[in-house]
Amino acid sequence: MDFETLIPLMRSLALEAGDKIMEIYNSDDFEVRSKSDDSPVTIADEAADAIISAGLRASFPEVTLITEEQAQSHALKADTFLIVDPLDGTKEFINRRGDFTVNIAYVENGVPTRGVVYAPAKNRLFITDVDGKSVEEVGPFARDIAGVQNKISVKVPDNSALLVVASKSHRDQATEDYINKYNVADSKSAGSSLKFCLVATGEADLYPRVGRTMEWDTAAGHAVLIGAGGDVVRFDTHESLTYGKEDYANPFFIAYAPGVELKSAQ
Repeated sequence: MDFETLIPLMRSLALEAGDKIMEIYNSDDFEVRSKSDDSPVTIADEAADAIISAGLRASFPEVTLITEEQAQSHALKADTFLIVDPLDGTKEFINRRGDFTVNIAYVENGVPTRGVVYAPAKNRLFITDVDGKSVEEVGPFARDIAGVQNKISVKVPDNSALLVVASKSHRDQATEDYINKYNVADSKSAGSSLKFCLVATGEADLYPRVGRTMEWDTAAGHAVLIGAGGDVVRFDTHESLTYGKEDYANPFFIAYAPGVELKSAQ
């Protein structure tokens, strides 16, 4: 893969999609529909998907592209592929809470090695560089020229006082029960793939997800976390979370900074 081309392209497309999303987000009203699985979708999801898909297919037509908003792509199978969630956190978008992201990732042999996570309403942009190391770019953001990019890294956790982040829209009793296995200094909620990025920057140590997600929800954030020295494992076995699974559905998982003494699921 030509990462010298891919990384700037993913960054530019994420910013362009984010601009379109914010245009709709700041409008007086927008239509909300339900997909076949009853999850919500808006014109912002579809507009962002059109921008990203066109850009990726134009530059990398030979690479399999999986995107949430194109159901026909979910039948494609490959070990190495591009995967997109053009608007992760649609519920946050609909409720104008700001915790939504644009996610673009590249998966190699089942591992997300490159990714971009852009939170346009939060003005935060996380990128893996050509070497797979993660940075956070400081705005204002220009599509054609990268700004100041600061390296990010997980912090060394204190197991007697962990910082935990969990889903804002899906924080249930099972999640609370698992979090209560740890000595927690602070626990907060956040939406979308921002949770991976908070672990990547050291703003959190642990993100458990006891609920359904799809690979397009997690791949970009997972790549950013890997590039910052963190990891994501299955909730049940603590084995690495892999990609390209049947129907692109994830098991429950734990994203964390190495040094966290992971507790069993039982």
